[in-house]
Amino acid sequence: MVINYFCPRWGSEDIPWDAFCWKVKAAGYDGVEAGIPFDATEKDEIARALKKHSLLLIGQYFHSFEKDFGAHASSFEKNLRNIASLNPVLIDAQTGKDYFSQEQNSWLFSIAKKVTEETGIRIAHETHRNKALFAAHIARDLLTINPDVCITADFSHWCNVSESLLEEHEESLELAISRAIHIHARVGYCESAQVPDPRVERWKTEVDAHLLWWDRIVNLRAGTKAESFTITPEFGPYPYMVHHPATNEPIACQWDINVYMMRLLRERYERFSTPHTLNEG
Repeated sequence: MVINYFCPRWGSEDIPWDAFCWKVKAAGYDGVEAGIPFDATEKDEIARALKKHSLLLIGQYFHSFEKDFGAHASSFEKNLRNIASLNPVLIDAQTGKDYFSQEQNSWLFSIAKKVTEETGIRIAHETHRNKALFAAHIARDLLTINPDVCITADFSHWCNVSESLLEEHEESLELAISRAIHIHARVGYCESAQVPDPRVERWKTEVDAHLLWWDRIVNLRAGTKAESFTITPEFGPYPYMVHHPATNEPIACQWDINVYMMRLLRERYERFSTPHTLNEG
């Protein structure tokens, strides 16, 4: 199994795509994770930059803004198909809403399944606050009644929602780990989905807990003889990144933290670090 590491576009939106992809490649990533616009010119710019710098793509859906379920479901499918048009290796989807019913969120999963069947693009539903899989116990129930659903494991959100390191949610964790096909490698704690700086000793307990969860996912995927796996270090900018109240300056550099996490995980999973081959299709 080969692990490919992706750089989030989130936090670097002001950098032109060509310059951004050059920076991503120089840092040692294998690809980019990003939302995809509908504008054809912008999509072409993204595709050209990725190809020029031999980078893979994970498309990201986060546009779950419509409160009306019918409008939401229609927009969800439209966005997924738009992302799939760029042939990403995966779509990360912040699917559903925490206030939608179990039946409604399950219907959105069925829409995603249909898009996967018709495009061949896998869709990983993210464990994200405010979305369908916002909490460990809710996700356990939804995953149980939707056995085909795969996830993006971002357990930082669950730590924040439950105000814990999930000590009382092992059953939910075990099920989620068994369904994880992508990791967002951000470290959360009881009061936030992002520790201020994972490089600081103060947050060692939280970092170690997340590393052990990720180890379980990687080892399980390797045991299934999967050909590849994907990880995106996803520490974010403000308001995820703490800013000094007097100066409004970030207390750490988002870019540096994500590169640090990528290199930490490359070393930890060195046996899976064979260089990727770009799919020209």
